[in-house]
Amino acid sequence: MKTFLIALAAVLALISTPSSIVKAAEPVKKILVVTTTTGFRHSSIPTGERIIEDLAKQSGAFTVDFIHQPEGKPALVRTNATPEAQAAYKAAEEKWEEQLKQALMKMSPESLKNYDGVIFLSTTGDLPIPDKEGFLNWIKSGKAFIGIHSAGDTFHGWPEFIDMIGGEFKTHGPQVGVDCLNEDPQHPATAHLGKVWTIPQEEIYQYKNYDPAKVHELLVMDKHPNNKTPGHYPVSWCRDYGKGKVFYTSLGHREDIWDADPNIADRKNSVEISKAYQAHVLGGIRWALGISTQTSH
Repeated sequence: MKTFLIALAAVLALISTPSSIVKAAEPVKKILVVTTTTGFRHSSIPTGERIIEDLAKQSGAFTVDFIHQPEGKPALVRTNATPEAQAAYKAAEEKWEEQLKQALMKMSPESLKNYDGVIFLSTTGDLPIPDKEGFLNWIKSGKAFIGIHSAGDTFHGWPEFIDMIGGEFKTHGPQVGVDCLNEDPQHPATAHLGKVWTIPQEEIYQYKNYDPAKVHELLVMDKHPNNKTPGHYPVSWCRDYGKGKVFYTSLGHREDIWDADPNIADRKNSVEISKAYQAHVLGGIRWALGISTQTSH
């Protein structure tokens, strides 16, 4: 009888457990953050890495793992360098490229099974990932891809990647102030921004191989950021990709759009702009992972 009463008490305790506690026991999503580059490398990458890690901890919605840039990338030698210097550079470059290749093994199909999504944070160039087709198939299977800033300046020679992300970096002008028009005030990435989000200073990309009919636009501009010619200029968008979700924002060049620290030197964007940008990124991550209110898209 005593054993029966103990078992009954355990069942009743489980039934009466608040739903919030049950939900807290659900597995937390895990994201792989890639910040490697073979082209231009943004100085804001370390800041972005830190902020994304902070957003993960503060929100409790996901955890992060990183593929960092290997140290020791050799500096280019002059074309008139001695044969010995050129040979030393080539050997150092080959060693670094092998380190990069090994770091990116976390993106193999087998390793990606450990993650629910990936963030390309200001990546550039052609990254030696181990299985390109396998990577895209992984996203299509129901995973999340989040691209930030120069993620759109990555894999220019890979049409399938460009199709997945939704557009390809073409050019940019000097940093300027812009008015971003909010195309979806219900989306988690833009719900907090109002009808127009004014950013005092940022590097604004223009795109090629972009079709607005193939994406769900979130932020756009109705005039060229530099010469003010009327037109249609995308800033941020999302889309379905198979069973997966893709979120992309071209914003994120400057440290002071990432970091809300009021003591950043030469701050051009206010602390409020930085906090709004962080909420923009966090909303996009949550949407892509499927852990926030879904839009009709």
